[in-house]
Amino acid sequence: MNYYKEEVGRLISKLEESISNLRDYCETEDFMGWDPYDGLNSPIIKKTFLNRVPLARLIFIQFFKRSPINLRKIFFIPKQHNPKGIALLISGYCNLYYIKKEKDQNESLLIKEKIIYLSDLLLSLKSRGYSGDCWGYNFDWQARFYFLFKAYTPTVVATSFCVDALLSAYKITQKEDYLKSALSSRFFILKDLKKENFEDGFLLSYAPVDGNNTVYNASLLGAKALSKCYEITGEKDLINAAKQIVNCVCKNQNRDGSWVYGRLNTQTWIDSYHTGYNLQSIYIYQKISGDLSFKRYLEKGLDFYIKNFFEDNGLPKHFHDNAYPIDIHCPGQLFMTLCEMEKIEENKVLVQKVLEWTVRNMQDRKGFFYFQLKKVLSSKISYMRWNNAFMFKALTDLLRLNHEQY
Repeated sequence: MNYYKEEVGRLISKLEESISNLRDYCETEDFMGWDPYDGLNSPIIKKTFLNRVPLARLIFIQFFKRSPINLRKIFFIPKQHNPKGIALLISGYCNLYYIKKEKDQNESLLIKEKIIYLSDLLLSLKSRGYSGDCWGYNFDWQARFYFLFKAYTPTVVATSFCVDALLSAYKITQKEDYLKSALSSRFFILKDLKKENFEDGFLLSYAPVDGNNTVYNASLLGAKALSKCYEITGEKDLINAAKQIVNCVCKNQNRDGSWVYGRLNTQTWIDSYHTGYNLQSIYIYQKISGDLSFKRYLEKGLDFYIKNFFEDNGLPKHFHDNAYPIDIHCPGQLFMTLCEMEKIEENKVLVQKVLEWTVRNMQDRKGFFYFQLKKVLSSKISYMRWNNAFMFKALTDLLRLNHEQY
């Protein structure tokens, strides 16, 4: 027992140090940063005719994403606030508020001020002209060859994380604007996103654009947001829609418990963090609705997830059959998924190994986290949304759970 307490203490100490360094970095940057996909934000690229060519746009985005050297300053790409990144930071600060409120009143008040500052900022970044509040990304981006999403085109993914953040902020601040904004997102999801009926349910489009309704995790994030809105409003159409999405995705689970990314022939990969999204979203639907009819899919999915995406030394694999590139989302989503599903205790050895490996190999001495490690030419560029905000949320999830349990 004493040994176990020492291990828990060591884990908490490691978490607190990592979070403190990361928080200092994010606050110094005023929560602004670059993004793996922001290549089209370059004013140089915007002025060329190539910016009107889909293949050229894809090449530009992938060039900046894959380059191990950060060339954004040369191309005058600015650091900016990203709505999803801000949402993740809000959720992380809410975790810190609960940790500090009983032990350090002054610190908890400072954290509350940060929550209000960031939540007000998030409201200012919402996309306009839709049926409900919604959010996108602060850059143009090309999805494969088919779709160009202009800056601030709302997506179900970004909106789902923003709903999480604003509901958490409302519980702490009691500011009605946050609650009202979060709940209004249900109209965006149900009215503006396209639906494709499939397998006794339907999938949602990624954004209000025809033809991009094939991604399982995106649809489930929409179901998660609808479930959270239902928990407050009690509107049956919300939970019924969420159930149809969950049913559709579960019917498309592979026999081994895995999911491919989407329905297209070009979306057949099986990766770690999108699997984690799926599990977390289905669990939230189950917890809020009380519907246990998808429990077996969750159990099979979690078993596959734990057994196939993490090596014995704590290395978090990207794909079930290939570790590389090791993406910072992989360890971060493990912590968020297991915290949400209340599975930390039975996986505590794995969590500790992954945490130690990640901090040792992917956190810089300046506090930020790296994007991707590769066999050669790793990308150690600091991205605010993808790396830092995501890990801030993940690590504070883990720290809050440990504080509540011990």
